Amino acid sequence: MVSIDHVAHKILTYIPYVLVLIDMRYEGVNCGKDGSVDNHMEMGKKLLAAGQLADALSHFHAAVDGDPKNYMAYYRRATVFLAMGKSKSALPDLSRLKSNPSDKEEKDAQSQLTKSDEIQRLVAQSRSSFNSKDYMTAAAQLDTIIETCVWDVTSREMRVECFIQMGEMGKAISDLKAASKLKSDNTQAFYKLSTIYYNLGDHEMSLNEVRECLKLDPDHKQCFSHYKQVKKLNKQIQSAEELIQEQRYEDAVSKYEAVMKTEPNVHHFTLLAKERMCHQASRAIKVCSEVLQSDPENVNVLKNRAEAYVQEEQYEEAIKDYETAGKHSENDRQIKEGLERAQRLLKQSQKRDYYKILGVKRTAQKKEIIKAYRKLAQQWHPDNFQDPEEKKKAEKKFIDIAQAKEVLTDPDMRTKFDHGEDPMDPESQQGHHHHNFHGGFHGFQGFNPFGSGPFNFKFNFN
Repeated sequence: MVSIDHVAHKILTYIPYVLVLIDMRYEGVNCGKDGSVDNHMEMGKKLLAAGQLADALSHFHAAVDGDPKNYMAYYRRATVFLAMGKSKSALPDLSRLKSNPSDKEEKDAQSQLTKSDEIQRLVAQSRSSFNSKDYMTAAAQLDTIIETCVWDVTSREMRVECFIQMGEMGKAISDLKAASKLKSDNTQAFYKLSTIYYNLGDHEMSLNEVRECLKLDPDHKQCFSHYKQVKKLNKQIQSAEELIQEQRYEDAVSKYEAVMKTEPNVHHFTLLAKERMCHQASRAIKVCSEVLQSDPENVNVLKNRAEAYVQEEQYEEAIKDYETAGKHSENDRQIKEGLERAQRLLKQSQKRDYYKILGVKRTAQKKEIIKAYRKLAQQWHPDNFQDPEEKKKAEKKFIDIAQAKEVLTDPDMRTKFDHGEDPMDPESQQGHHHHNFHGGFHGFQGFNPFGSGPFNFKFNFN
């Protein structure tokens, strides 16, 4: 007489032909969508592997209840029964599976079994390639697996590691985004996404992804630690950019110096900080030159250094930078205008320079200009000189000082001068009204340093 155990095991040997596609996921390739039944199946399998048979059985019971047509659930439950020595309990589940398939069904099952064997072979090979650090080969093998099993999270996560090692960050990001959706509560996928974006210098995307991780698990240690770092860096960069918009360049430089201290090891943030620090003239030339050593065709940095050279009155150097930038960005209007301005300023520098007359920088604020004017006006007041020749020289100097003050404290005139035009020069103001300072002191328009009588000076320090 044939025992129940013998019948059960006999049926069990036939089952794989029918179940092969479903079983693939439990051999390292997940071809099914995530869900409550799948979760019970996965937990049951893990508990079975750990020898916790009773707990595994409860999960397979739940899987059968959740999906009575899930033949793999019956198959797994039968396996547990057999492992527990309960062959009689296993028999109904196994009998349900053996439903006398037709020749066509058996042939299809055999075909799928062959396909399963191929996938299992690729899984083993991809793991071997990965462990041997042959990431390119492993990625190619995983491509084939994922084409067949598009829902397989495990293979995608392994391919992510391959892409990271190969420097294919865009592809790694794509796989991680898929993995974060295919597997519920996938905090690790969001953490990796955040770190990749961070290392690429994209602090905003990094912050977004790490926040997704913390939504799933507020106590996730890696994500929380990374979140604090990214949030601090993001705030510093945003503050620096706001300061640049407000033209508070010195404060912006301090902020970007803080950025480099907060994250000294990610090259992208160092490069960003140095590039943006080019807005501050006194340091821009040095900082921009450092950036251009590693990135000599960076048009933005070339333009920034050119502007810094203009602020430092090194017009010939500015012209060179604008010309170099123009070779790499031929239709950039800013480059064309900057070059023309630098050329005009070079020509102007060979004539009268109101900034030099007052001894102030081109970046000087109105308060600095008025302060310099007062000091020089008092120094060169003609009443301070008795010798006729010295007095004549002082009169000319005093008029130059007054003209410089008028031009540089008037926004419109200063803008014209900064663009290479001299508002006090009739030649550059042809067809335009201009102030006449050439009729002696009594013809002094717009600023009257004199009262009644010669050299009865009255200062106007507005």
